Amino acid sequence: MADREYNVILLGAPGAGKGTQAKMLAAQLSAPHISTGDILRGAVADGTELGQTAKGYMDCGELVPDDLVIAIARERLAQSDCETGFVLDGFPRTVEQAEALGEMLDDLGREPLIVVNLTVDEDEIVRRLSGRRLCNGDCGGIYHVDQEDIESGAACPAEGCDGQLYQRSDDQAEAIRERLDVYKRQTQPLIDYYGQRGVLVNVPGEGEPQSIAGRVLQAVRG
Repeated sequence: MADREYNVILLGAPGAGKGTQAKMLAAQLSAPHISTGDILRGAVADGTELGQTAKGYMDCGELVPDDLVIAIARERLAQSDCETGFVLDGFPRTVEQAEALGEMLDDLGREPLIVVNLTVDEDEIVRRLSGRRLCNGDCGGIYHVDQEDIESGAACPAEGCDGQLYQRSDDQAEAIRERLDVYKRQTQPLIDYYGQRGVLVNVPGEGEPQSIAGRVLQAVRG
C-alpha cells in the first residue's frame, strides 16, 4: 500500500524488462500501470470522442499524432484511480509529450514525477531476446534457450500442445541491435530532458526480477 502519491515513468530499452517491472511496481504502490497501448485502447473502448479519432489512425495502421496521444493521456490521468499515483510505461515517448505531461500534472495539482531508467548492458539484452523461442501451436508459449531442450524446431514442452518452437525474425541478433540503435536515438533526448530536471534515476536492470523490483522500489521511495 502506498503511503503517499507516486507518479512514476519507467524507461528502458527493448528486453530491459520494463513491462514486467512496471506491473510489479504498480502492484507494490497500489497504483494503476498505464501503457501507451492501454491509454489508446481504453479511449477507443470507452467510445470517447478522442478515442474514436485515435481509432481512425489505428485502423489505418498509422501512428496516432502526438497532440492526440497527449489529449487522451490527460483524459486517462484525470480519472479517479490515478489520484494516488500511477506508473507510466511507454508514455511519454518524445520531449514534446514530456513537456505536455508536466503541464498536465501541474494543472491537476499533482506531485512531481519520478523517472526510473532501467539500464541493461546491450550484450545482455541481445542474449535475452535472441534466446527467446515461441510456440506456433495453440498454447502460444514463450521459452528461452537457457531452459533445457529449448531450441528452434523442438517440440513445445507444454502438456497437450503439439506445436513447435521457433525464433521470430526480429529476435535475431542483428535485428535486435538495430532496434536498440533506434531506441537510443529516439529515447536519449527524453533521458537528457529528465536528467536536466533532476528527476531521473538510473537503476541496474540485470539480475532476478524480484531483486530488480526491490531496487526500483527503493529508487522510487528515495
